[in-house]
Amino acid sequence: MTDPLLYAVAAAALLLAGWAGWFAIRDRAVVLRQLWGAAVVEGLMVVQAVVAGIRHATGTVPAEPAVFWGYVVTQLVLLPAAALWAFAERSRWSSVVLLVAAVAVAFLQLRLNQTWGS
Repeated sequence: MTDPLLYAVAAAALLLAGWAGWFAIRDRAVVLRQLWGAAVVEGLMVVQAVVAGIRHATGTVPAEPAVFWGYVVTQLVLLPAAALWAFAERSRWSSVVLLVAAVAVAFLQLRLNQTWGS
């Protein structure tokens, strides 16, 4: 796994989580700028998935490929689903949904690193 990319995704996800958490504490719904932030995190995850696919294809295989790719697919689906839910739910809970999804993405980065390196 490429560590700088992994840390970039985790940091971006945690920044998004902090932003969403701030809005949740202030009893505010998600705003469009936060969804653009989620799109940036998603873009980083797509790049990460492509890099992992290239490394996998060239012989650097994770210890548990099925688990690793399960985590990759999960993280790629998680933020768009949360963004749709947050867009539909126009209350403070939209911020909570985005917060939970962003924290889950950051946690999945840890698991991806552990799965790749074990």
